[in-house]
Amino acid sequence: MEWLQHILFWHWWILAGVLLIVELSSPVFVFLWLGFAAAAVGFLLLVFPSLPVEVQLVLFGVLCVVAVLAWRRYREVHPPQSDNPLLNQRGQQYTGRVFTLDHAIVNGEGKVKVDDSSWRVKGPDLPAGTRVEVTGVDGVVFIVTRAD
Repeated sequence: MEWLQHILFWHWWILAGVLLIVELSSPVFVFLWLGFAAAAVGFLLLVFPSLPVEVQLVLFGVLCVVAVLAWRRYREVHPPQSDNPLLNQRGQQYTGRVFTLDHAIVNGEGKVKVDDSSWRVKGPDLPAGTRVEVTGVDGVVFIVTRAD
């Protein structure tokens, strides 16, 4: 473990680069902040070259935790804006639309044809052919009422 006593600032910068490359090839958004922490420790080691390796490792750990927590806090306060917020919520995209019942609603359950698929619906008992409006979604089941 003699080599640990000879860590230079550029070793931390190489680690930062490796972590950033790992970030590019992974689906999670964590390694970026670890890379920033490694780069910061490298910068501190450049400014203060006599920092013991134990202090460097503690600084790296603390900066990693602080960076990840700061990012999570920022995302809570500033959620991402989207021009299509229901993109991955297919059922929610149909709220407010009117469809014709394909199968009657009996005992609170029926079916409606939407484009090329069939969706289960819950609502008041209605005969087939009745126009219904989607007022909500419960998992993959439309909640409907009679359309006026």
